[in-house]
Amino acid sequence: MYRLTVRDHMMVAHSLPHPAFGPAQQLHGATFVVELTITRRDLDDAGIVIDIGEATTLLREALADLDYTNLDDHPDLAGTLTTTETLARVVAERVAARLAPGVYAGLDVVLREHPDAWAGYAMDLG
Repeated sequence: MYRLTVRDHMMVAHSLPHPAFGPAQQLHGATFVVELTITRRDLDDAGIVIDIGEATTLLREALADLDYTNLDDHPDLAGTLTTTETLARVVAERVAARLAPGVYAGLDVVLREHPDAWAGYAMDLG
């Protein structure tokens, strides 16, 4: 399996109103380094998984309306507990919706909150 990874970041504000999150139940900020990995069984005729520039654009566009936003007020996330895991899924679904169907094997999104803590979401695309 071949893979290509690109990275970007986003800064958000949000609250996590559930007892499991202690002080993070209150509004707070978070900066996430976001990694997108796209996989493919065979390379295309140019010998690549996907153009790096195209993958970078796909990721930036998936993050654009989340970056510098209070996620508590984001209409697409109403009623959603915006954990790192959930945000990884949201980004993955946004990217997957823009990839050509039947071309890629899968994708993986990792959000790194801290050098020692991260979460992700993987999708099988066929």
